[in-house]
Amino acid sequence: MKYILVTGGVISGIGKGIIASSIGTIMKSCGLRVTALKIDPYINIDAGTFSPYEHGEVFVLNDGGEVDLDLGNYERFLDINLYKDNNITTGKIYQHVITKERRGDYLGKTVQVVPHITDAIQEWVMLQAKVPVDNDQKVPQLCIIELGGTIGDIESMPFVEAFRQFQFKAKRENFCNIHVSLVPQPKSTGEQKTKPTQKSVRQLRGLGLSPDLIVCRSSKPIEKPVKEKISMFCHVDPEQVIFVHDLSSTYRVPLLLEQQGVVEYIYERLELPIEKRPKIILADWKEMADRYERLLETCSIALVGKYTKLSDSYASVIKALEHAAIAINRKLHLMYIDSTDLETNTEDQNAVKYHTAWQQLCKADGILVPSGFNIRGTEGKIQAISWARKMKKPFLGVCLGMQLAVVEFARNQLGWKETFFAFTPHLIKTILLEHSFSTLLILSTD
Repeated sequence: MKYILVTGGVISGIGKGIIASSIGTIMKSCGLRVTALKIDPYINIDAGTFSPYEHGEVFVLNDGGEVDLDLGNYERFLDINLYKDNNITTGKIYQHVITKERRGDYLGKTVQVVPHITDAIQEWVMLQAKVPVDNDQKVPQLCIIELGGTIGDIESMPFVEAFRQFQFKAKRENFCNIHVSLVPQPKSTGEQKTKPTQKSVRQLRGLGLSPDLIVCRSSKPIEKPVKEKISMFCHVDPEQVIFVHDLSSTYRVPLLLEQQGVVEYIYERLELPIEKRPKIILADWKEMADRYERLLETCSIALVGKYTKLSDSYASVIKALEHAAIAINRKLHLMYIDSTDLETNTEDQNAVKYHTAWQQLCKADGILVPSGFNIRGTEGKIQAISWARKMKKPFLGVCLGMQLAVVEFARNQLGWKETFFAFTPHLIKTILLEHSFSTLLILSTD
């Protein structure tokens, strides 16, 4: 088994998930069987109870696991099916160790972070890395591990220490570290700054890990002198400094990494049994990325939700819309509409936001109402659904969005004006049949 650990520095949310997914895509294109793990240092057992504004959407796996949205990126990029144990959290690790302690597995020894927590992390990684994730059910050859958060965070210290030990257990030819860092470019000077990356790499080395590749994130392409400066002060060869600037599409990231010799470096570093040049998978990626940028005709979709201030709240829905748009040769124009702005007679009603929201809704070619929680904003969603039905606009309701479509129909077509789920004289139950587009409505007057 080969392992690639992806760490991040300077700031969180720097794009480690896309980098990890892209590297996995490149290596799979070379013929390797690839799996992926995401480590989240928070104490929560899983992401199921998070507000979308905390960490974006909660991605639900086939086995029912509620996990970080990066696992959705892994599945989409790598075309694999992951499991809930592919997402490791501090809460899961401590729960696992405490359960063993209560059972007496440690034979009365003092249970400590080192070695018990760090050993548990390593054992979890080694076991889960062997779980087949492809349709052929063969054991993966490469495991990509993304360590969430930022190097230096107190929460991630046990994981960093675990991998400091793990690199010797796995042997040098089986383990490498890719460090993703930020190269800011202040508007006042326009100069790309390398100090944050230097400090981040120095901190990583101080914790016992040395980066094999430094991936520099920036708003614009990194200039050659900047690359050479990072190489010199971070004690790596220039070819070990990779830059990933903001691109027109995330589909371009695997191509950009491959162009900079990532395959050749990992091939030599991990002594991989593969061909050096990627195969047809990456060619398909290039064709898709090129086609996406050539599209001229647009398709406007209004996404009516409650968490529209953060696009990651609906990451999977947005990706599904993008893929569908490419399939019909259209460029997606997505309009985020806060459902509360569509409501009238609210205490903090803003007339400008109200008219802007309805103007956007009226211009949309189609309307999508995603899932949500609690009563806030639901009346606005119902009004959007009602408008879509009356105007015969294409409409898709997901989870709560579908349930509210039933509520809207019961109110406005059946005349049950007080209908709102099970809290009314009219009980509406919706049963979504698995693997089917059918919806069975059971209406009663209990």
